[in-house]
Amino acid sequence: MASSIDVSVVIPVLNEENNLEELIKRCLNTCRTMNLSFEIILVDDGSTDGSSTIIISEADKNPGQLIGIILNKNYGQHSAIMAGFSKSRGKIIVTLDADLQNPPEEITRLVNKINEGFDVVGSIRVARADSFFRRISSWFVNKMAQKTTGELLHDYGCMLRAYRRHIVEAMLQCNERNTFIPILALNFAQKTTEIEVKHDPRKAGYSKYSLWKLINLQFDLLTSMSTFPLRLLMMLGIFISLIGFSLAVYILIMRAMMYGDNWSTRGIFTAFAIIYIFIGAQFIGMGLLGEYIGRMYYDVRSRPRFFIRQVVGRNEIEE
Repeated sequence: MASSIDVSVVIPVLNEENNLEELIKRCLNTCRTMNLSFEIILVDDGSTDGSSTIIISEADKNPGQLIGIILNKNYGQHSAIMAGFSKSRGKIIVTLDADLQNPPEEITRLVNKINEGFDVVGSIRVARADSFFRRISSWFVNKMAQKTTGELLHDYGCMLRAYRRHIVEAMLQCNERNTFIPILALNFAQKTTEIEVKHDPRKAGYSKYSLWKLINLQFDLLTSMSTFPLRLLMMLGIFISLIGFSLAVYILIMRAMMYGDNWSTRGIFTAFAIIYIFIGAQFIGMGLLGEYIGRMYYDVRSRPRFFIRQVVGRNEIEE
């Protein structure tokens, strides 16, 4: 889709009815002060509360500036953002969470920074207003992302980010179903940077990332963007094989040259423990391979990443 406006703001929404009115008001006020043409795209990701009703109502009040995209069910945060990307028209696209923990007023700073010549501008949340568990989880995600991608960005979990149009177009051409957008964008960016942004306490609602979803996020991060786990598994297999070979040589020497046949019976429980370790390592390896095969299965079926049920706030001619 040709870029006809300056800035698009894409916001995935899931059960945020208590935050939406303030979010929309602050986003509109911020974008109107930039003296740039803009659109704010709210993507309802299968909300079960009144979020979709609020989005439709507000889009009708602010046609052209506020666009509502209603998905037919919940597809996940990153798929919802990709749905917003597919309908965006901005030369610069900014992503933002709907929980108001990242202030919409920071949009201006990201736009100004990307206009300095960067392809992607990330953000680092300072003085984070999250629980200790969330901070630890975020730290782990960031470390894993740095190891698997080689990029030394500091905060991959913050969705307050800005992208140039050609980066978004490149991401839309990728067909994988399990996508981690901040890392995917780095595959196409030449110049990236980060800025520090504020982080406020959540005013209403609750975090949509439970422990199980955070674990799934780790699998997406590890298996959808890199073959590093497979390489690590191979190195682990080589290491275990060397241990097994060394142990066999040791037992042979002890039995044949020093203590005789009765020596090995004293270490029977140690042998069982070692066997169980090897069996556990094999199951871990099979599970990891199964994870990759399962993702290939989903990608080969080529089902749509999302299905848009309704678009409001934009004329058909504009589409």
